[in-house]
Amino acid sequence: MPSPTLEREREARPSVLRRVREDALPEHTEYRDTGCQVHPSCLSCPLPRCRYDEPGGIRALLGAYRDEQIAALRRQGLTIEELARRFRVSRRTVFRALEKVRAQNGHGGRP
Repeated sequence: MPSPTLEREREARPSVLRRVREDALPEHTEYRDTGCQVHPSCLSCPLPRCRYDEPGGIRALLGAYRDEQIAALRRQGLTIEELARRFRVSRRTVFRALEKVRAQNGHGGRP
């Protein structure tokens, strides 16, 4: 039989396994898929990452997509001036986009 001192110590210690509140569990939470300005539903959104999870938000996502398009068209032979006109950006922005894609993927300019 355990000593009375040991019994008092057990009673004084908080239980390691506490009961979790039932309403704190995510299974009992109703999530509404309301989407955002980009797409009406998060679950079927075409973006590779959520605009709220991406550093820089939607602008960074769209900029990266534009840069990939610029690099692809450059590989097809379009000039810097043609790319700047088509995307309505400066020549310097085209060069920055090509350099960014080159640094990420190892290519970006003409073959």
